Amino acid sequence: MSRSRSVTTSASEVNRRTVLAAAGAVSLSAGVGYAVRPADSRAATTATSSAEAPVAASRRVSAAASLAPYTKGTTLASVATPRNSSGYRRLADGPGWQRVVRGELAAPRSGRAGRRTTLAAFVQFTDLHLMDVQHPLRWEFLRAADQHSWRPHEALTVPGAVSLVERVNALRGAPVTGAPLHFVMTTGDNTDNNAHSELEWFMKVMSGGRISPNSGDPRHYEGVQNSGLKLYWQPDSTTRDGDKALGFPHLQGFLAAAIREVRSPGLNLPWYSTVGNHDALPLGAYGSHGDPYLAEAAIGGKKLMDVPAADAKKLLESINNATDPKGVGYRDFLKAHARSMRSVTPDERRAPYTQGDYLKAHLDPAHQGHGPVGHGYSSANLDAGTQYYAFRVSEDVIGISLDTTDPGGHYNGSIGTAQLRWLDRTLKDNKDSYAVVFSHHTSDSMNNTRPDPARPGEKRHTGAEVLSVLSAHPRVLAWVNGHVHRNVITPHQAFGGRSFWEISTASHIDYPHLARIIELTDNKDGTVSVFTTLIESAAPHRTDYADLSQTGLAALYRELACNAPGANKTLAGGPADRNTELVLKKG
Repeated sequence: MSRSRSVTTSASEVNRRTVLAAAGAVSLSAGVGYAVRPADSRAATTATSSAEAPVAASRRVSAAASLAPYTKGTTLASVATPRNSSGYRRLADGPGWQRVVRGELAAPRSGRAGRRTTLAAFVQFTDLHLMDVQHPLRWEFLRAADQHSWRPHEALTVPGAVSLVERVNALRGAPVTGAPLHFVMTTGDNTDNNAHSELEWFMKVMSGGRISPNSGDPRHYEGVQNSGLKLYWQPDSTTRDGDKALGFPHLQGFLAAAIREVRSPGLNLPWYSTVGNHDALPLGAYGSHGDPYLAEAAIGGKKLMDVPAADAKKLLESINNATDPKGVGYRDFLKAHARSMRSVTPDERRAPYTQGDYLKAHLDPAHQGHGPVGHGYSSANLDAGTQYYAFRVSEDVIGISLDTTDPGGHYNGSIGTAQLRWLDRTLKDNKDSYAVVFSHHTSDSMNNTRPDPARPGEKRHTGAEVLSVLSAHPRVLAWVNGHVHRNVITPHQAFGGRSFWEISTASHIDYPHLARIIELTDNKDGTVSVFTTLIESAAPHRTDYADLSQTGLAALYRELACNAPGANKTLAGGPADRNTELVLKKG
């Protein structure tokens, strides 16, 4: 972004065609202000190619506009569907999901398709959970108490995510309007274990690069899938494990392929980042100021793979009930089972990363891709110790990215008073713009109000309180989030006709592995429509066990996930939570 104004400029004076970001600690006592063409390098950043709002290349505009509406590459055209109803399910092309018009918040008016104009179009990724599956701290052994605590497909998160990038790169625009896609936003849990190794993989998946999804011994895999333990799928061996008893295949060479180098082309669009609990907290649950023993164990040479089911159940209960937010109980659990641990190759790259490390990775020019610099974050975030910001989406729309993780520990979220006030002020000072709010947590999962160890005197606020702030602003269109790994679209109605939609999207770790295109249109009849269209990765629906190429692994990733024991079969949601037109009164 150009450096032409003081960071003390009022947010109401935002250049409507520049990118906003949380900036200089000058404007607010919270330590986060508004980037308005800032005067110094601490403030906001913009896409490197222009001071304009980031948009797809102009050559994409004309091609897409002539095709709209279109379905190719979306779940409107086809969805991966099991070919058989029992046993291990093989996938194939199935019928697409139709679009559902929802009018709970405003009546859809006839003729709107011929009148509407596009306000913005973008893609949401969420819950990629890129996993270092050989990490010593992982809880795979909890599978003894809960089958879904470990998934047979987890070694393939990187090729799976790259295939999702390839799908977005192949899109010719937004499916309803044909408008260029402005950007991709990933709404948290980009990594899984809060490990440096995973953070590097995430940045390269999104911006491009070569990735070796391996840690420890560079020559071979060391983890639960070659342990010989029947608790886990042993793909390379003939061991009759519990997953093979359910029809999982014997795939010689699977583990060698899973840790082989993968190449990501990187997104051909600008992309923005929102933080999730798995990005901010070790294992997504233990406080950022937790027990130092866990940080040492993360890079060490011992890994626990098997515990009695009764012990696994007790630990699982402590995680779900948040009775061990700092990880002290987990430390004691690991020490108590030290004799059961197996030797693995130590690796410094598995060390947990801090909030500062996360921001620096986004600001690193090596990971700039198609921009913007910092992917929403700025050096001002680094100075202030914050991970929330706002940005200009288009002429009439701003985006607001919240940090809903609770540094005090546990996987559910909340926000502090400073951030809640900043949110309210940002909306007030941009009252002439429509707003889309992004976060990791849903309104229902923001019920964890432990104090932030770095700000012990600051109150934490729930999702209900965030809803109250959003409901006070008539031009909020949508709150887009993830965390629950399920497609759910919820209408929120407030007094005075104010209303907006909460759009929660399924993860890319649990089947059916979805992302979402979101289009905003002015219907020119007193209403606005928010269109949602789900997409799968570019990998073929049918799998070939002999194909262990990068593409073949991405296809296998989806099919293994479809068959994961204990998996929730309802995560795709109902028809009204998938491909939709969500109608609102114009604010």
